[in-house]
Amino acid sequence: MSRLTAREPNARAGRASPDPRVHTDLAHLRGLERLGQTLSLLPRQPARSVLSGRHGSRLRGRGLDFLELRGYLPSDDVRNIDWRVTARTGEPHVRVFTEERDRPALIVVDQRMSMFFGSRHAMKSVTAAEAAALLAFAVLAQHDRVGGIVVGDTGLVECRPVSSRAGVMRFLQALAEANLALDADADPRDPTSLDAVFESVARLARRDHLIVVLSDFDVIGPRTERLLSGLCRHNDVVLAPVTDVLAETLPRDLRQTVSDGQLQALLDARSGHVREALERVSAARRETLSEWQRRYGLSIAPLSAGEDCAVQLRRLLGGDRRRDSESPGVRVGGTAV
Repeated sequence: MSRLTAREPNARAGRASPDPRVHTDLAHLRGLERLGQTLSLLPRQPARSVLSGRHGSRLRGRGLDFLELRGYLPSDDVRNIDWRVTARTGEPHVRVFTEERDRPALIVVDQRMSMFFGSRHAMKSVTAAEAAALLAFAVLAQHDRVGGIVVGDTGLVECRPVSSRAGVMRFLQALAEANLALDADADPRDPTSLDAVFESVARLARRDHLIVVLSDFDVIGPRTERLLSGLCRHNDVVLAPVTDVLAETLPRDLRQTVSDGQLQALLDARSGHVREALERVSAARRETLSEWQRRYGLSIAPLSAGEDCAVQLRRLLGGDRRRDSESPGVRVGGTAV
């Protein structure tokens, strides 16, 4: 596929539907429902899942899922004694079950101008929007509440977690509108800082939420890390950096004029110091996310705009919900990358 440009016409220019590589709309996002229902975000994750050991706090007590068989303790409920095992061993044993708490999800999706770029498969903004829709439908299918925050350069749209399809549609409507508003000819604005984003997240997800942030993590503010650490103390946080293959592997023969709408400059990757400067910026951002992972125990789920979004999510989540539901998941502590 030829390199995408941010100057391709969108739906507002009179097209019946937008170029799906450059913009997305509500009809397309809504059409991802069946595919999203095949993804698993349930607490019991396969070992290969990025959420393994993270999502779903368990309460030891009476519940639906058998967890373990162990010796009786004075504080145990006598109704949980396994009399067959007790008779066979001569020692009292109890059956311990798991009880899943309600675990609402909050999906934060970046639709700022820094996301309006793509070189191979789709724009980063489209990849993030599709991932948000797929995850929202996956959470709804497991009967948990789901909400979202749409981040744009003009502000934020907050959708509180609810357990209804209508609520998901409101979130996707706001997301589609923000995506269609992205335009290379738009007047440049100061981008929304991640400080404002995480302040909004903290208002909606005080504790016991699954928080997924789909972003390129541009404009890290002075309070970003402190706000993030507070979120991680009481929630499960997944950071999903959305990147483009061109930024990860800069062609040595690249020579391109770039502009922010007011100023323009020649980007010549044939120059050694230019390549080194760009690579340092990319490496520094990756290192920041890795350091946050080490410090706060969050999960990292990288997404590329150069590959089909659903394929990547299925790989990150460790398989198919329908197939995985036929066999028990593996409980593994820690965080996978």
